[in-house]
This record gives sequence, C-alpha cells and structure tokens, in this order.
Amino acid sequence: MKFFFVRDYRHKYRYFSSEPQVQIQVRFSRWKEIWDLAKKKLMLLPQRILCQEQAFRRALSSEKKVTIFHSGCLDKKRIRSKFRFFLRKQKTKHVLLLSGEILLLPLSGLAAILPGPNVFFGVLALLMITHWQALRGINRLLKKEYEFVSSTLFNEWEAALDCREETKFPKILKEIEEEHFLDSLRKILWK
Repeated sequence: MKFFFVRDYRHKYRYFSSEPQVQIQVRFSRWKEIWDLAKKKLMLLPQRILCQEQAFRRALSSEKKVTIFHSGCLDKKRIRSKFRFFLRKQKTKHVLLLSGEILLLPLSGLAAILPGPNVFFGVLALLMITHWQALRGINRLLKKEYEFVSSTLFNEWEAALDCREETKFPKILKEIEEEHFLDSLRKILWK
C-alpha cells in the first residue's frame, strides 16, 4: 500500500493512500435499512476528506515503517516535521469532532419520533465510527517510522501549483494516476 502527502490546489497538505474508497463495514442486522441509507449519505462527503479519513484508518493495518510519497520540494527533516505537525493538527481536529458528535448523539435520538428510519442517527453514528477509526490510525502513525520518497511527478504538480498554471493540472494528474495506480486523484488534489 502506498501513502501520499501532497499539497492540493489550495496549498493545503492532503494525506491519502493508493487503495480505493470502500464503504464502512458495520454489522447491525435489524437496523440494516438505516445503516444502508446512512452509508449512502456518508459517501456524499467530499472525496478529499473521505480519502484522507480512510488513509488514516488504513494506517492501523500497515507495516512498522510507512512509505510516504511527497514532492521532494522540502528536505527530509522539514517534511518529517511538517508531517508530524499535520498529524497532530488532525488529531486535535478529530478529538474536537468526536466531542461535538458525542454531544449531538442524544439529540439524534429525538429524531426517532419522526416517521421512517432515523437517518440522522445513522449518519452521525457512521461519522463517529469514521472519525474514531481515523483517530486511532493517526495515533498509530505518530508512533511509526516514516520513509519519505520524493516523486518527480509530485514535484511537477507542486511547481505548477506555485506558478498557478492550471492548464498543466489535468496532464500532470493523469500521469500521477497512471504511475501510482490511483483513481480520481483530481477530486482529491484539484476541484
């Protein structure tokens, strides 16, 4: 499995993996209708966010040493510190999100009086599961060793970003997708 740490078109770092997106697996047979509907709603999240959450979760099952591809614009020491800062920032964000979701959980129970399945509860529960798994992955990533590998294509991407040459974006993204076997990279790094 390959992991990537690259800036998007807004110059914010994105962390994602080469594995395709999958729906979260939850086993609740009697609430199957609620969970299926909630999964569909969860998959409507922006792909850059969903891919990042799933990449964090995949860190739970990855090896001791994680290989992360980056642009090579920064030296090893600087990219390592930037990545660790990014992880700590994400950890804080996930703790705050989980705290807010826990506060909303009792309110979602009130939606049970409405006719039909309680989709609000289902979506909230799936968001909590997603954030919890991502938080566990972030904590695991903070304890692992990283091997940063620079990629010339990601370097071209970030150079095009710095020069604001949007006409080059599709070509570079297509080359990156072909080299690293990625799907829908455009939705993660560009609009």
